Amino acid sequence: MKTYQGSEIRNVAVVGHAHSGKTTLIAALLHAANMTPAQGRVEDGSAATAYDEEEVARGITMQNAVAFAEWQGVKINFVDSPGFHMFTHEARAALLPVESAIVVVNAQNGVEPVTERVWKYAEEANVPRIVLVNQMDHPKAGGGGGLSAMLEDLHERWGRNCVPVQIPIVDAQGFHGVVDLVTMEAYTYTPGGDGHGKVSHEIPAALAADAKARHEALVELVAEGKDELMEEFFEKGTIPEDHLIAALHEAIREDRIFPVLFASGLANMALDHLLDFIKVYAPAPIEREPFPVKAVAAQAVSANGAEAEDSAPATRKVDDNEPAAVIVFKTMADPFAGRISFFKVVSGCVKNDATLENYTRRGQEKLSHLSVMQGRKAVEVAELHAGDLGAVAKLRDTLTGDTLGVKGAEVQVELAAMPEPAMTYAIEPKSRADEDKLAPAIHKLMEEDLLIRFFRDPQTNEFLIAGAGQQHIEAIVNRLKKRYHAEVTLKAPKVPYRETIRGRADVQGRHKKQSGGHGQFGDCKIKMEPLPRGGGFEFENDIFGGAIPKNFIPAVEKGIQEAAARGYLAGYPVVDFKVTLYDGSYHEVDSNELSFKTAGRIAFKKAMEQAKPCLLEPVMKVAVEAPDDFAGTLMGDLNGRRGRVQGMETKGRTTIINAEVPMSEMLTYGTQLTSMTQGKGSYHMEMDHYDVVPQPVAEKILANAKRPVEEEEE
Repeated sequence: MKTYQGSEIRNVAVVGHAHSGKTTLIAALLHAANMTPAQGRVEDGSAATAYDEEEVARGITMQNAVAFAEWQGVKINFVDSPGFHMFTHEARAALLPVESAIVVVNAQNGVEPVTERVWKYAEEANVPRIVLVNQMDHPKAGGGGGLSAMLEDLHERWGRNCVPVQIPIVDAQGFHGVVDLVTMEAYTYTPGGDGHGKVSHEIPAALAADAKARHEALVELVAEGKDELMEEFFEKGTIPEDHLIAALHEAIREDRIFPVLFASGLANMALDHLLDFIKVYAPAPIEREPFPVKAVAAQAVSANGAEAEDSAPATRKVDDNEPAAVIVFKTMADPFAGRISFFKVVSGCVKNDATLENYTRRGQEKLSHLSVMQGRKAVEVAELHAGDLGAVAKLRDTLTGDTLGVKGAEVQVELAAMPEPAMTYAIEPKSRADEDKLAPAIHKLMEEDLLIRFFRDPQTNEFLIAGAGQQHIEAIVNRLKKRYHAEVTLKAPKVPYRETIRGRADVQGRHKKQSGGHGQFGDCKIKMEPLPRGGGFEFENDIFGGAIPKNFIPAVEKGIQEAAARGYLAGYPVVDFKVTLYDGSYHEVDSNELSFKTAGRIAFKKAMEQAKPCLLEPVMKVAVEAPDDFAGTLMGDLNGRRGRVQGMETKGRTTIINAEVPMSEMLTYGTQLTSMTQGKGSYHMEMDHYDVVPQPVAEKILANAKRPVEEEEE
């Protein structure tokens, strides 16, 4: 395969809402570029970037995938990304190795919640955006409002800089092609053809006036902010085509213009023109801003022996002449090839069989069989230049997020922070053999997906697995079974209830035991009172005159803490209370730490009886995004879940509902939301605070809970 320089490479993330046709679009682009003999389809798993068995079965993309097309002397690397709200952390990660993003908009539904979210991610990452309205062949394309309504919506959401560089050719028979507003040429296509259009200078008469007006608006917008272009524009009333192409490329690179294009991946229409557009207008890696890096080299030592400040730069330019460095942005666990590490060449030129140092883990790795990935298929290459994307199998210690490079030029490129998992389930191996396979298998999946958490609950000794939501965790369980033959049972996640008090108590805890020889004696008097929510536990020593020796006072506190950890009502930890130890007595011979610890436990139990104990439940801060039409239904549903709506925001046609809802009511919310909003809604939640459980709900919880084991007392 040909080796490409940084100026001949285009790295593009394909992002957007679920079912906007991203994977189908990439398959069609690869076919239009003659990279595949037939157009791949998502349904049968033949699409290049839909190779995971779990993704094919569910019909959705769940992980990033990489493919490439060679087009007229340029190599275009595509990073396919998920559009389902539960997997948007992957879409965010897809933006690190690219210089531009194609934001795919479904022509029927317009901008949807995840479209908004990935736009925001690209904005945060300073990645230029190209808006592609896909599925233009659908009878309901335009959402009923036509092109003008859709463009107006884009302007409202993303500003007037979101401007068409094409207009679609649509008549009563449907979508036929596009008019290029830069060159003022018409490209017409046959649905289901080879993807290559027929070019004509004759713009359909029905579109001529609109095309002329939009061309002038585009020229004016491109000229804004550039004095020499404005002068040329005022002199000639337009900008020559060659100047306009260069200026539009620059405006896209600088995030001053977000071009809007139209196509149909499934019908294979306007795709050669899209490839041309990416080649001409998308930024090359060498044009991107230098990577911000963190220097990790050992500090230099100055001539007088003192440590000098590290002089390594805070950025690394994408340039072949810089020291070689790569950042691993994805890991795939292949059952046959082993661990495959996907990387971006940040700087320098990386050759096959090169040995690089892992700056993160301080070990050396040999890059044998250097490749570029076409979905799951590896195509071997001799070398990769700065800015290119590559892959290598069977690195020993390297994981996602690691930076590798030549010794002596150590830098660290950092990935975007992962969100916290939203849901936790208990998992139980079905057999002893499954138990042995479980931990190694899950750790391999954790290498692929940085959002997965796996740990053991110290209180229940259960294995817990945490992820973005129910579907995410179910997919993990299916992968465990299919890939690693480890079968597990998922249990409903346990809600981490707590207990607290609402009243005060003043009690005595007395422990006395005589069984021949030395006995046991401990006596303490305590006051218990509630603390504000989130106050935890406070212990105050108010003993005067040596009623209890100082060395026994920590034992009383420890006894109370141990009893509080075991709970009083239902075995949940007791929180947000203060204990004041103010009196007691001891025996010269029989008193010891164990006796006073037991006395503390007895006093705690007696105090809980008086202090009006109650249950606390975790309350989540929830943000639900969905089209306006569903707002009433969603608010009614949240109220039915004991939620408190805090407010609403409107962004274009999307409503965001902010609410506080008990965690116990949100365990199955993802599935229900999909059902209520026809898959168009998404939500995000995070732990906010604990609140008292209403009495009727508390009674049900207590009826099903086990009370703590009673202590042996006197």
